[in-house]
Amino acid sequence: MSTSQAADPTERAKPKALTKRSGSDRLAKLRLHLGNIYRLVIKELRSFRSDPIMLLLVAYSFTIAIHAAATGASTEATNLSIGIVDEDHSDLSRGITDGLTPPTFRRVIQLAPTEIDPAMNAQRVLFVIEIPTQFESDILSGKQPTVQIDIDATAAAQAFNGMTYIQNVVIGYVTDFVTRREGMAAAPAKAVTKVKFNPNLKSSWFTSVMQIISNLTMITVMLTGAALIREREQGTVEHLLVMPVVPIEIMLAKILANGIVIVASTALSLLFVVQWWLQVPITGSILLFLAGSCFYVISVAALGIALGTIASTMAQFGLLSIPVLLVMMLLSGSTTPLESMPVWLKYVMLVISPTPHFVIFAQDVIYRGADASIVWPEIVAMAAIGSVFFAIALYRFRRVIFSG
Repeated sequence: MSTSQAADPTERAKPKALTKRSGSDRLAKLRLHLGNIYRLVIKELRSFRSDPIMLLLVAYSFTIAIHAAATGASTEATNLSIGIVDEDHSDLSRGITDGLTPPTFRRVIQLAPTEIDPAMNAQRVLFVIEIPTQFESDILSGKQPTVQIDIDATAAAQAFNGMTYIQNVVIGYVTDFVTRREGMAAAPAKAVTKVKFNPNLKSSWFTSVMQIISNLTMITVMLTGAALIREREQGTVEHLLVMPVVPIEIMLAKILANGIVIVASTALSLLFVVQWWLQVPITGSILLFLAGSCFYVISVAALGIALGTIASTMAQFGLLSIPVLLVMMLLSGSTTPLESMPVWLKYVMLVISPTPHFVIFAQDVIYRGADASIVWPEIVAMAAIGSVFFAIALYRFRRVIFSG
C-alpha cells in the first residue's frame, strides 16, 4: 500500500508559469531594445538632416562626382591628335591617311620630318606616322619596308590603345592593297572578335559603377565616424550614457541610420545617374545589388565607428581614415584587376577587407547579370568580415565611450 501523496497541482504548474513568464520577459526586452534602436535611428536621421554640409556632400558624391569620373577619366582612344610624314605620296600612303578617321582620331596633320619633335614637344600631336619613300613600290616588290610610329606615352592608356588602332589601320590597308593589286585570294581564315558585356569598350560603363563603390565606401566611413566624433566633441554622448540604452543599441542605430541614407543614395545614383544620365545598361537585378550593398555598408560602417573610437577630433579622424580608405579602394580591384596584384597581397586583401568581395559581387550582378546562386560566396565573405569589424568596433565603443 503506497503512502505517497499526490503532488500539489500548484507545484506542477510552476515550471510552465515560469517558462511562460520568462518568454514574455524576453519578448518585452526585445521590444524595448527595438524601440530604443528605432528612436536612436530617428535621432541620427534628424541629426543628418540638420547638417547641410553632409547633405551636400552625399548629394554631390552620388551625382556629379559619378558623372564627372565616368566621362572625364576616359581611357579609350577617342579624338587622338595625330600627324603623318608622308615621304612616299603614293596611293597606298594616301589610303592609310584616309583611314585615320574620327571619332578615334582628329583630322590628320601633315608634317615635315623636321617638324616631328617640335610638334610632339608642343603637344600638338600624340602620334606621328612616318611613311618612308618608295613604300608602295617596296611592298609590291616583296620587300618589308618599315613604318615608324612615334608616340607620346605621357598618357599611357591612350598611347597603348591608339598605337593598336594605328597598327590595325596600317596593316589592314597594306593587306587590302596587296590583295587587290596582285589578284591574291583572301586570307584563308578571318578572326572575328566578339566583346561581351561592353561591346564598344566604353570605359564609362566600368568607371561609373566602380566610382559608386568608391564613393559608397568613403561616405559610409565618413558619416558613421563623423556622427560619433560630433557627439563626443559636442558632449551629447554624455546624454546617452545616462539613458537606459546599451552600447550595441547606439552602434546599431548609427549603422542603420547612415546605412539607410547610403543605400538609398546608391539606388538613386544607379537608376538616375548611371542608367539614365550615362546610358549604361544594367544587366542584373538592382534589388540583388542593393541587398548585397546592405551587407557591405554594415561592414564599412562598423569600420568607421572603430576609427571614430580611436580618433578624438574630426581632424584626427580625417587623417586616420585617409590611408585606410586609400588602401581599401586602390587594392579592391575597382581600378586594377586583383589578378595584377602579387598573389600574397591579393589573398591578404580578400581576408581583411570586404571591398574586393563587393567589387566582385557588383561586377557579377551589374555587368554579367549573375543571380544569388552565383554571388552568394561574396555575400557570405562580406558578412563574415563585417561581423569581425562589428565585434572590434563594439569592443572599442564600450571601452572608450562607456568606460572612459
